[in-house]
Amino acid sequence: MPFTILKPMRFGDCDLTGIAYHPAYLSMLVDVNEAMFASFGITWQEIMFERKLGLPTVTMNIEFYKPAVYGDVLEFNVNVRKIGKSSLDLETVVTVRAEPIWSIRQRIVLTSTTDHKSRPWPDDIRAGLERYLEAA
Repeated sequence: MPFTILKPMRFGDCDLTGIAYHPAYLSMLVDVNEAMFASFGITWQEIMFERKLGLPTVTMNIEFYKPAVYGDVLEFNVNVRKIGKSSLDLETVVTVRAEPIWSIRQRIVLTSTTDHKSRPWPDDIRAGLERYLEAA
């Protein structure tokens, strides 16, 4: 099952015509990814400041289907497609009233914040991510 969360299109997320300003989507996506980790009890604050680990996105592929407008409520559905030794492949489909408006595939790699080299997923984080792993 995907991780699902709702986010409203706010005035500051839109251009002067009331249509979603697409860079705002990326800011929303960061919030959604952070909320997904928190859903299994591990905050990004803990990951970054206590464990000294980072979660950079190394690749992303975005497709836009139709615009969202001010006042729309976006439903983010995040599927974990693959958990590697230190990588995480996510696919997020964003809908408004059950109609897809954009989607993104991204790869995140767990890294050390001291040397910026990849690190294997700790068992507790891996177990949390597996909740949202799509069945093969």
